[in-house]
Amino acid sequence: MFFSLAHPYLTGMTGPEPQTQQDDPHLQRLLDALPRRARHAYAWLIRPQARWVRWPLAIALMICGVFGFLPILGFWMVPVGALLIGEDIPPVRRAMLRMLGQLYRWWDGWRSARR
Repeated sequence: MFFSLAHPYLTGMTGPEPQTQQDDPHLQRLLDALPRRARHAYAWLIRPQARWVRWPLAIALMICGVFGFLPILGFWMVPVGALLIGEDIPPVRRAMLRMLGQLYRWWDGWRSARR
């Protein structure tokens, strides 16, 4: 099922649409693979009004991700935090989407080689 970021939280926004609503197939593929609750949480976090939640959460994820070798934390937190900060800083967003594209190309190549 194709997930659109035209989520109820995003309706009623004024001004330009967030960058995430622009068609990015790699980010869309990642969001499609996420559970419904995670997609809704992401849709809520990318709202312009959620900046005060998004920044501390992103910074906390990246700091905790550095300690990914510890039992509860994980290295996955760093790219998730960078993706959230990328909503406000375009160069970070471009770098994250470029890395996501490379990751998906590698993953697709690896999966096709195994078949």
